[in-house]
Amino acid sequence: MADIEIIGCESGGYRPALHFGAWRIAFLTFAQRFSDITYLERHKNTDEAFVLLKGSAKIYIGEEMECYVMVPNKIYNVKRGVWHNIKVSCDALVLIVENADTSKENSEYMDVTN
Repeated sequence: MADIEIIGCESGGYRPALHFGAWRIAFLTFAQRFSDITYLERHKNTDEAFVLLKGSAKIYIGEEMECYVMVPNKIYNVKRGVWHNIKVSCDALVLIVENADTSKENSEYMDVTN
């Protein structure tokens, strides 16, 4: 067994990369569903943390869709139960940390119009 695991980023939207115990780390790159905000989501059991590594991204928070322009290398922790979604540029790379069991079964979704 190796003492280190090295995982690269694949393109094409949300990609879980590592599961360990109660948490999951994923990469997010551009995909059509992250190019415009058509829905918000909220997770019943977990916060969700986002870190912009490159490119540009915006996080929309709450039913009012308050916009936060992300700054690279800062952690944006969306609290459990808060409506949110993210919009990314074509060259964006975002790291996401959340509970490993975060799924459609313990999340809610709301359609929005821009």
